[in-house]
Amino acid sequence: MSSSALSTLSSSRLYTTEQVRALDSEAIDNHGISARILMKRAGRAAFTQLTQLWPNTDSVHVCCGAGNNGGDGYVVAALAAQRQLSVTVWTLAPSSGLKGAACDAFEFARQAQVRVQPFNQEQFAQALAASKVPVVVDALLGTGAAGAVRETYAEAIEAINASGAPVLSLDIPSGVNGDTGAVESVAIEADATVSFVGQKIGLFSGVGRAFSGVRYFDDLGVPSVVFSTQEPVAELLHVSDIGALLAPRNANAHKGDHGYVLVVGGDYGFGGAPIMAAEMALRAGAGLVGVATRDRHVSAINTRCPEAMAQAVDSGQALLPLLSRATALVVGPGLGTAAWGEQLFYQALMSPLPLVVDADGLNLLTEKRFADVFAQSNHAARILTPHPGEAARLLGVSPQHVQTDRIAAARALQSRFGGVVVLKGPGTVVADSTGCISVCDHGNPGMASGGMGDVLSGLLGALLAQGLSADDSARAGVALHSAAADHAAEFSGEKGLLATDLIPYVRELIND
Repeated sequence: MSSSALSTLSSSRLYTTEQVRALDSEAIDNHGISARILMKRAGRAAFTQLTQLWPNTDSVHVCCGAGNNGGDGYVVAALAAQRQLSVTVWTLAPSSGLKGAACDAFEFARQAQVRVQPFNQEQFAQALAASKVPVVVDALLGTGAAGAVRETYAEAIEAINASGAPVLSLDIPSGVNGDTGAVESVAIEADATVSFVGQKIGLFSGVGRAFSGVRYFDDLGVPSVVFSTQEPVAELLHVSDIGALLAPRNANAHKGDHGYVLVVGGDYGFGGAPIMAAEMALRAGAGLVGVATRDRHVSAINTRCPEAMAQAVDSGQALLPLLSRATALVVGPGLGTAAWGEQLFYQALMSPLPLVVDADGLNLLTEKRFADVFAQSNHAARILTPHPGEAARLLGVSPQHVQTDRIAAARALQSRFGGVVVLKGPGTVVADSTGCISVCDHGNPGMASGGMGDVLSGLLGALLAQGLSADDSARAGVALHSAAADHAAEFSGEKGLLATDLIPYVRELIND
């Protein structure tokens, strides 16, 4: 992609900040692109995006730090001045401390007669209040942030966030960890972020996903051979990438060709969870779906979803005949952790069938006796789908620890339990059976409602039953689930989004 062709999320490769620095160095040292040229391209890409997002702005306020991120900001300021926009650079570091390309960028801004003054909270607030359509450019720290933000920078970040003006961050919102997405103290809450050369994984994971706003990317015209020098730490997962996995049905297909999903769960008081999983499994293309549940839930399932074959089971032994007919298991939705749930879970673990473990299945897996059985079992495939709280219990840490580095948590779970781990939450992480990481590009806050995990588990079970591998089922299922939520939210909003609202959109996406 050329440096002038800015596009939303155009690269699927995700890197650490150190890797992106290495890519910069490779381009500069071995491919004849100077640091000064890269900085000018970055500034131009950012300014282009600024004018596209806020074409009516009457003032641009660029907040610059001491490093190359600040240098990018000076280029933006110079270009804004050349366009006859009112522009001010608010510095948190004296220009005398700038080096190399950043110093050249400062001179570029000075020659463009950009007004440069030390950052002052009161003056900054007054300047923004005097503008009708101000835009703030965050060029404070970028990927240089490590640990808690220093006090002077923290005060500037808080003032920017409190201003109410739209904010464009350069490379990554200042204060966000580029590798984990975590925020240790304070960080810029950007409306949009333009990242350069390589996409930083911290923009897509943890709270970094929320702080970065709408994400844009430009590789600055770096030759493609440069990227062969660094192995990405993760791939960005998008629904457009999974079409090849969802082949159309043969003209002579029958229901037996598309698998039998058995959903195991629904203790007393939790009958809704297996119904949602079963309905999703049917709509996702499974040929047959059964539900092994408590007797009192059978009539409700028959009423809500008569296509699902509900069977009352009162013990683990009663589950065995149903296991003999299934081709994939979903165990955990509404299962409970009492004796009934334990018996069914044990039999599910003993089965060699492809297995999705969710909800109370994950809670039971924290017990050593079940973890030992799970470790010794020989499932054809296995997918675990914890949310951060369940992941924390499985790892013996706090949910905050999991959220601080979601990639590391997913890797740790995959290493401990094998199979595929789907760590749910904003920027859902898939750690596949080979240890490769994918981070989902879809999803929205409306998904923070009960039952979302149940419909995901049903979807994963349906894909396993139709013959997809655990790795492909997890990636496809996560992408379909989150993309469906985005479609549903676009149609009727995020608030009040229900898990079952996703089901028709999943079906549409699968058939599309």
